[in-house]
Amino acid sequence: MPKFLYLTKTVKYNIVVVTNNPKEAANVLLTKECDYGLRVIRTLSDGQKRTVQVVCDTEHIPHKYAYKILKKLQKAGLVQNKRGPDGGYYLVKPLNTFTLYDVINAIDERLFLFECLRGGAQCPRNTGDAPCTFHHELERLQNMLISEMQSKSMEEMLPTISHN
Repeated sequence: MPKFLYLTKTVKYNIVVVTNNPKEAANVLLTKECDYGLRVIRTLSDGQKRTVQVVCDTEHIPHKYAYKILKKLQKAGLVQNKRGPDGGYYLVKPLNTFTLYDVINAIDERLFLFECLRGGAQCPRNTGDAPCTFHHELERLQNMLISEMQSKSMEEMLPTISHN
């Protein structure tokens, strides 16, 4: 069963605050892997190469997730790795060319507020003859969320970071 992070509130500049405690939140929004993916980008945002160990230590990411997440970010063309003694992972796309949505989409492929909004999902309440009374509104809200997540580049969202 996947572990989820729960939305607690949104704050200025489209940053989502999440918690692991379901009692503190209303609905599942982002998976833990998405949170870890954003943390990886934050750590690599200064343009320096980082080993997996440094990424995990800096962002408190369990190793069992780190390689999987880095592979997904690499497949999406956001990061690359260099092997060898001076190797590590680094960003290959400038922060001003991708968004929060791009990182989340790289990890979970598509954000859905409800299962019924996935393509091909079967819902007995949403048929061609009798469309669901909520489906179109939920779809509109989902599209608004995606639009907001695409509205700012990662450069606009991340402060200048100095790693020692």
